[in-house]
Amino acid sequence: MRLFALRDYRHLFGAQVIALFGTGLTTVALGLLAYDLAGPRAGIVLSTALTIKMVLYVVIAPLAAAYVDRLPRRTLLVVLDVVRGAVVLALPLISEVWHVYVLIGLLQAASATFTPTFQAVIPDLVTDESAYTRALSASQVASTMESLLSPVLAAVALTFMSFDRLFLGTSAGFLVSAVLVLSTRIPDARPSSHTRAWDRATSGIRAFLGTPRLRGIMALNLVVAAAGSIVVVNTVNHVRDGLGGSQSDVAWMLAASGGGTLLAALVLPRVLDRVAARTVMTTGAGVLVVATTAAAALVATGLTTWTGTAIVWTVIGIGMALIITPTGKVLRASVPRNAIPGTFAAQFSLSHLAWLITYPLAGRLGGEGNLTVTWSVLAALAGVGAVSALLLWPRHDGRGTVTTLSAPARHAPRADRATLTEAA
Repeated sequence: MRLFALRDYRHLFGAQVIALFGTGLTTVALGLLAYDLAGPRAGIVLSTALTIKMVLYVVIAPLAAAYVDRLPRRTLLVVLDVVRGAVVLALPLISEVWHVYVLIGLLQAASATFTPTFQAVIPDLVTDESAYTRALSASQVASTMESLLSPVLAAVALTFMSFDRLFLGTSAGFLVSAVLVLSTRIPDARPSSHTRAWDRATSGIRAFLGTPRLRGIMALNLVVAAAGSIVVVNTVNHVRDGLGGSQSDVAWMLAASGGGTLLAALVLPRVLDRVAARTVMTTGAGVLVVATTAAAALVATGLTTWTGTAIVWTVIGIGMALIITPTGKVLRASVPRNAIPGTFAAQFSLSHLAWLITYPLAGRLGGEGNLTVTWSVLAALAGVGAVSALLLWPRHDGRGTVTTLSAPARHAPRADRATLTEAA
């Protein structure tokens, strides 16, 4: 089956790509807005805004998974896109730091409902197993392209316009995404096998706790968050204050990390055909531990340069891709089909719980001006996550043998049970 021959998937993928690029522009613009409002304390403002985002993601995603199967999904996705576009349009109009927190709260509440719902739609549109695997890969490629090209587009735009105009591009992206979603025929969700809302909200988390490979992914989430927080939270102050760079330089440094992610994403599909997901993902964890340790060492010795920072940022991007790209395939292979929405929602929530730990650390410690301590702490957390993943995810589980199934998986129908033995 040719994936992009499916009209509804093609339109939905286009909506995802456009919304992703809008979100990428917001990431760059939000950092610069924080610097404009708070100066040297921009890291604290940015980390607080991102902490609000993480809290809402952790809390709202499981609740959304519990109730969206009772709502028309196409209408819900369109409404959420419109809400996000309106909120982003208001961001350049604010003048106080607390305004940032309120608007970011509204924006991320909508996103915390949108993303798990969107992810759960794909298996219903793409029913062929091999095509679904390609759909997961396409989604990750879109994300990596966004992480590379959005900062580049922002850097080009910032050479002839102020950063607040970037928010206009983001808002337009969300509205175009809404139009594309509206043009698709999205089926309503399959009813959950759980009748109680609490059971529906927690079913995915129970699957994580009951499956060894998913417990390993929980630990790998911490590695990704520790390394990623250095890039997301500390880049603006490191480049502007430490290296004396401009607004455009911030965007270019973020693009270095995106370039590493794209490089790994282009190579990984062939690698994953021959190498177990566990090997690829734990290798990525090792790469991130080395990269974060190198970042701390560079600032501790005073040897930080443009070239050194760009290299470390690129390696961080590579390591993150090695972990994130295979995750969807591992999730799909670990649970029965009717449990996929809850499992994706649980991963969405649990991964952001890790960011909820690391974002405040990066912002509060970095806001004190001591990046050596900040990045040393984050490197230590990455190390803890990497070691935990090796211990929690048994080596013999690398090719897809589930050593412990969650309760829903044990009682899965025969057709769904077969998916549990797919290669992770």
